[in-house]
Amino acid sequence: MKKFFVFAIATILMTGTTFSQVNTLSKKEKKEGWVLLFNGKDFSGWRQCNGTAMPANWVIEDDAMKVLIGEGKQPGQGAGGDILFADKKYKNFELTIDWKASKMANSGIFYYVREVPGKPIYYAAPEIQVLDNVDATDNKIASHLAGSLYDLIAADPKTVKPAGEWNTCVIKVKDGKATISMNGTKVVEYTHWTPEWDAMVQNSKFKSFPGWTEGIDKEGYIGLQDHGYPVWFRNIKIREL
Repeated sequence: MKKFFVFAIATILMTGTTFSQVNTLSKKEKKEGWVLLFNGKDFSGWRQCNGTAMPANWVIEDDAMKVLIGEGKQPGQGAGGDILFADKKYKNFELTIDWKASKMANSGIFYYVREVPGKPIYYAAPEIQVLDNVDATDNKIASHLAGSLYDLIAADPKTVKPAGEWNTCVIKVKDGKATISMNGTKVVEYTHWTPEWDAMVQNSKFKSFPGWTEGIDKEGYIGLQDHGYPVWFRNIKIREL
């Protein structure tokens, strides 16, 4: 009984230590140049894409940023709640972000966001897909599954944890070369502004998007999508390269 009690206390302490590390930076991370884009308490630095304030369908829950189904909307209908971190644009960077999807959820992580009045966040920015791969309606195309460069390059779905569990996505972009990792495994690799990139765009749904045919910007905002499903985000950290 004594051994069990000691083990239980140790487990609680370990859990508490892990919990306290959410949305924080270690000394090592600070030395390496990492900064937090989400403090775990409020939406400091964030606002609606093409707006000035946070949309009403975002809340802070369990130390995470959570997007909700907008008032009067049905699942799958966004409520204009696409958001971006507006304090700074990034060019060469490494971004890490934890995300958790609800059943059937669909969302996305964007970088190089260029705001175009009246246009959605994906109009001129690459998207790394966030999805419940099992039950989402948009799970029929390989390049639409979680971790993929949306509609361009498919990621390995075996690297993604199911709805209700946390995933960690790392996006690294340096001088046009990008690598995407899911839960510690590299799943996508590509290079912007090359003939190969242009060919991919021409074979995708973005071939008729002026924001893409004009060319993706070489720096921009980090953004998150409201696709009309509950999704959580936390541990949003970035360092410039």
